[in-house]
Amino acid sequence: MNISKEKGNLMEKIRTVKFGIVIAVALFMITGCSASQLTGSSLFGTSKQKSRKTPVYHDFEDVLVPSELKIDKRSSFVYHTPGFSGGVLSLKGRVESNSLIAFFESNMLRDNWRMISSFKSPRTIILFHKESKWCVISISEKEFSTYVEIWVAPTINEVKNVPGDGLMK
Repeated sequence: MNISKEKGNLMEKIRTVKFGIVIAVALFMITGCSASQLTGSSLFGTSKQKSRKTPVYHDFEDVLVPSELKIDKRSSFVYHTPGFSGGVLSLKGRVESNSLIAFFESNMLRDNWRMISSFKSPRTIILFHKESKWCVISISEKEFSTYVEIWVAPTINEVKNVPGDGLMK
């Protein structure tokens, strides 16, 4: 009889400990979540307000790029000279192509580019012109990522100090 009474007391103590653990975890969750809401951060990162990424200018000082796009260094080639940067900047990210098209059409105008033409299909190409240079933006959406190429080149008659007046005569 004594053994069954001790076994009952032990079971009661185990239940009490389990109940205490559940209460402690619940309190931790409640206070932890409310504290993160007050500070603006969550358990897995920052809040939505802080996670809004600001577009950036990479190698071309007048072509704004969404920060969700990351540079593919293997496919990029950019050269810098005093007063000009040109080449191709290859980028990749998980962004819808329609939002990228709207982004570039809007922001290129703000940077004094003039849209000349665009071709929209599975691969979209947008052509822009500025005083002494051209910009071609190619956007193609694949299964898991969107690929963007930004080509910037000088206008031929603006190129100075070219030996032999260029490649073709």
